[in-house]
Amino acid sequence: MELFYSSDISDGRLYLDGEESQHCIKVLRHRTGDEIAVTDGTGNLMKCRLTDDSAKRAGAVILDIIPDWGGHPYDLEMAVCPTKNIDRYEWFAEKACETGIDSICPVIGEHSERKILKIQRIRKILLSAAKQSLKGKIPDICDALPVKDYILQRKESSDRLKLIAYCFEDEQYPRISVKDALNDMPEGCRAVSVLIGPEGDFSPEEASMAVECGFIPVHLGPSRLRTETAALAAVFAVYSHFML
Repeated sequence: MELFYSSDISDGRLYLDGEESQHCIKVLRHRTGDEIAVTDGTGNLMKCRLTDDSAKRAGAVILDIIPDWGGHPYDLEMAVCPTKNIDRYEWFAEKACETGIDSICPVIGEHSERKILKIQRIRKILLSAAKQSLKGKIPDICDALPVKDYILQRKESSDRLKLIAYCFEDEQYPRISVKDALNDMPEGCRAVSVLIGPEGDFSPEEASMAVECGFIPVHLGPSRLRTETAALAAVFAVYSHFML
């Protein structure tokens, strides 16, 4: 199945932008009258018929709309510190989208080696991954913010399971497995936020602040994982809990 994306939608019609039109018309050789599938990025799948096979701005009429197409029965927010090697972070974003997430929040920790993140390229990666994995919703990605600011933003989010994964042991804040944390979720709770630190881990102050604001300390098994691997392991854990 080929899936296209459009944000130019109104009155039962839509138009593909230049890049999508080029792929649809020049590469895949669709022509006026062909039926195509298009997502609006918010979860809707639109079955359409091409009415204009311009390679610059292809147009189509919407025949049917399927809501929450390719969705999942949970809301997962991954707050992950950008890696020094940006390719690793982009790999995480792509694979997490293919698995099933709702938003990525880049956070900058006290030990972060990368302090600046350009999110436009990651947005394109998320769009491509959503189309490839046949998902109607493209995950959101916000501008980077300090870890402590993110923690404070989530302080009052009592309707979410909030987890922080870190490496160091702390007798005051003993860690449990992410599996046990998910199994102990309140009945009916389907919203999860996971905080993953940088290569140098969270500072003790960041970890303490997170726990004081309702984050549960968790581990992802006995192996020491890279930032992007730990983040993806958490995504898989949530996916497995709700979907398998």
